[in-house]
Amino acid sequence: MVDPTSDLGEDVTEADAPRCSACDRPIVHSPSHRVLTWVEDDHVQSAHFCDEDCRADWDGR
Repeated sequence: MVDPTSDLGEDVTEADAPRCSACDRPIVHSPSHRVLTWVEDDHVQSAHFCDEDCRADWDGR
């Protein structure tokens, strides 16, 4: 996966793009991309989403 602090959209392919935690599609060149981060058991966790609808549908956290 690409470093989430990098310039997403620059040389990102479907193979190395983050995948939506709700629908599992690769997130490439998406202006509606959302990222949720949290700390769990002293480790930073993150979940990527295609858009706000996928974020709302996510049943993970």
